[in-house]
Amino acid sequence: MPDLKKRIAPEYRWLPHPLMTLTLLIIWLLLMNTISFAHILLGTFLGTIIPWFTNRFWPERPQISNPVLLLRFFFSPFLFDIIVANITVVRLMLQPDISKLTPGFIQIPLDTDDPMVISILASVISLTPGTVSSEVYLKERLLIVHSIDVPDPEAAVQTIKTRYEKPLKEIFLC
Repeated sequence: MPDLKKRIAPEYRWLPHPLMTLTLLIIWLLLMNTISFAHILLGTFLGTIIPWFTNRFWPERPQISNPVLLLRFFFSPFLFDIIVANITVVRLMLQPDISKLTPGFIQIPLDTDDPMVISILASVISLTPGTVSSEVYLKERLLIVHSIDVPDPEAAVQTIKTRYEKPLKEIFLC
C-alpha cells in the first residue's frame, strides 16, 4: 500500500477532504437541529476525523472543475426533481386505478467511463423517488434503471442524460 504522506499533497495531510469535512459538519448541525459552540466543535472534529480515517479507501481525489457547478446541480435539477418525484409518486399511488402504471427497466447508454461520475449518477437516480439504479455494465457503458412509471422510455433516457449525466461530467472534468 502506498505511503499516505506521498499520496496526499502536503496542504491536505491534516485535512484530506476539505469539502467532505464541511459537508459532514453541515449534516451534523442539521441532524442536531442546533448551532451551539459544542455542536460546531464536535461536528468539526467528526468532519475532520472521518475523512482522515477513510482516506485510504479513496483511490484518488475527485477533480471538481467548479464547486459552483456542483452546488447549482444539487439545488437546481437534483433537489427540484426529488420534490417533484415525491409528489408524482404520491399522486400515482393515490390514483384509483394503479394498473395504468407502466413500470419498467430502461437502459441508459453512458457517455463516460469515470467510476466517480457513474457512482454519483446511479446514486442520484436511486435517491429520486420512483426510480432505482439496478445494475451497471462498465464494459458496455450501460446503466439499468427501474422506474415506477415509464410511458416513454426514450424521453426518460434523454432526461437522465441531460439533467444528470451531462452536468456531472462537467463537474468532475470528464
